[in-house]
Amino acid sequence: MPDIWLIIVLAGVLTYLTRAGGHLLLARFGSLPPRLEAALNAVPAAVLTTIVTPILVTGGWPERIAILVCLVLSLRLPLIAVVAIGTGLVAAARAAGF
Repeated sequence: MPDIWLIIVLAGVLTYLTRAGGHLLLARFGSLPPRLEAALNAVPAAVLTTIVTPILVTGGWPERIAILVCLVLSLRLPLIAVVAIGTGLVAAARAAGF
């Protein structure tokens, strides 16, 4: 059990240092180069893709249907609403025995 706490604390410290380092770099250089800014803007889409793709490939029909519904809803709704609806759809399908 103590190993878990050590990992949690180290992860928190590393997260803090990463965020503080980003602020320090921006304070030092003022602004980001356009290529770096474009790369950072692509990160959220890449993260969502890496989360959704394995579920789409290995998941069952409830997960696939929820992903398709979320894809359509993402054209109109904010991301947090789409995630909540998708999670609710999968939870409801699993509770119903699918």
